[in-house]
Amino acid sequence: MKRYFIAGLLVWLPLAVTIWVLQAVLGLLDGVFLWLLSGSQFVLPVGAHSSIQFLRTVPGLGVIVMLLGLLLTGIFATNIFGQWWLRQGHRLLNKIPIVKSIYSSVKQVSDTLFSSSGNAFRQAVLVEYPRAGSWTIAFVTGKPGGEAAEHLQGDYVSVYVPTTPNPTSGFFLMLPRSDVIALAMSVDEALKYVISMGVVAPAVKRNSKPMPLPNLSG
Repeated sequence: MKRYFIAGLLVWLPLAVTIWVLQAVLGLLDGVFLWLLSGSQFVLPVGAHSSIQFLRTVPGLGVIVMLLGLLLTGIFATNIFGQWWLRQGHRLLNKIPIVKSIYSSVKQVSDTLFSSSGNAFRQAVLVEYPRAGSWTIAFVTGKPGGEAAEHLQGDYVSVYVPTTPNPTSGFFLMLPRSDVIALAMSVDEALKYVISMGVVAPAVKRNSKPMPLPNLSG
């Protein structure tokens, strides 16, 4: 009985977790859409309120509208006219106290993470942490800069050490390049390794060599 129960669990658990994650993402998009509908009631005439209430009852409409909105925003942001308006918006937000600090920090991080030419999270590495003789998976995020870099002698790299099973929290470390071991596994494979708590180990690629750590000088 125990063997059959575990076999059934192994079949349904991945599917259940996948559905749960998709529900969370779709629920977030739908929630943003409903929030926008609620806000529109204050600017639209009273006669349009019945139409807004009807839109609330259409299943999946919020997800479709939000995805379409993201697509149209991307098209708008990639042309010269849209880029000019975005620059004006950035200037405005950077002049508002408190908002300026939050917005500029989040924008700088997102631009770095999602830049096609950037090095952030492009390389999985092996580092000695949290003590000598203990090793874990990490991801190269860049090179130390600012005041911190002035106190570091030699060639250092910045890495992010994720926690398990939730890789969205973790630790930021600045390590000598010589103490970081580049891995041949992809970032996706490394994330699976971390999330599974070491249970799902990537297959060894005999014919592939680890990519050299990106040149982060400059």
